[in-house]
Amino acid sequence: MRYVIVGAGGVGGVIGGLLADAGREVALVARGAHGDAIAADGLLVRRPDRDLRLRVPVAPTVARLGLAADDVVLIAVKSQQTAGVLADLAAEEVDGRRATDALPLLMAQNGVANEDAALRLGPDVHGICVNLPATHLEPGVVIGEGSPAAGVLTIGLAVGGADDLDRAVAADLTAAGFRGREDEDVIAWKRAKLLRNVSNAVQALCGHDDEDGAERLDRLAREEASAAFDAAGLPVVGDDRYAADISGYSAQAVGGRGRAGGSTWQSLARGQGTVETDWLNGEIARLGRLHGVPTPVNVLLQRAMWRLVRDGGAPGSMRPASLLAELA
Repeated sequence: MRYVIVGAGGVGGVIGGLLADAGREVALVARGAHGDAIAADGLLVRRPDRDLRLRVPVAPTVARLGLAADDVVLIAVKSQQTAGVLADLAAEEVDGRRATDALPLLMAQNGVANEDAALRLGPDVHGICVNLPATHLEPGVVIGEGSPAAGVLTIGLAVGGADDLDRAVAADLTAAGFRGREDEDVIAWKRAKLLRNVSNAVQALCGHDDEDGAERLDRLAREEASAAFDAAGLPVVGDDRYAADISGYSAQAVGGRGRAGGSTWQSLARGQGTVETDWLNGEIARLGRLHGVPTPVNVLLQRAMWRLVRDGGAPGSMRPASLLAELA
């Protein structure tokens, strides 16, 4: 099978690059300067122990790339871009059917809303819980900081259970240097990841500095998320099990430089004009409204991110004390 990676940024680029290096057939969908650089010079994947320059087929859209019946589509764009990707896929035909009906869709994204969106268009949807330190700030270059494993990628059917494709993909990912594994309830793993991702906004807003209460904002946002999941009756993988499962890697310096920031921080640093906060903190706010759980910290972080993006602010340009004062 061929892996079609839609969104070859940090996560998608590292996954696609290492799969290609392991001998799997890979094609990338990447737009703008990043796609142009890959087409001209190949994809540069930087790792703690080596650099890989990979010549991989690339196109700016799935229509330009072309799809075939043996393709597996791995979607690694940010959650705010999922609707556009699914619309593009639904417009393509494979053996007389919409691509969303004909092909497996693997959702390698933060949050828990992407699988539901894909299930509205097709039956064969798989979630991937992504624990993969990756950075993309420069066209044509992605950095995978995870070592000794590049990361832990847990895959399963979005509707529950795991099938032969999940097992095959997990084996390919393991061969590529990740720890790939299938699980019967991948969405419970993705909810556990979301508990950690609610702090993405804190890092993007306030940077790495813990002065004046960033740690407190993280803790309060996560407590609200746990309460919302509990009220909704949604299973979440416990902290001890989650920590044990991802213990096979840590983020290491690449080229003498540590990791600058997570996915939301990187979106701001690249000046993308959109961030994933509405699908992270906003998801917790949505659950809180549905089930009568107050989520003022997650709402505060969501609205602060709206303002920062609107005003073109730099990542790390706000102080935790000012956010806590707003909360009070």
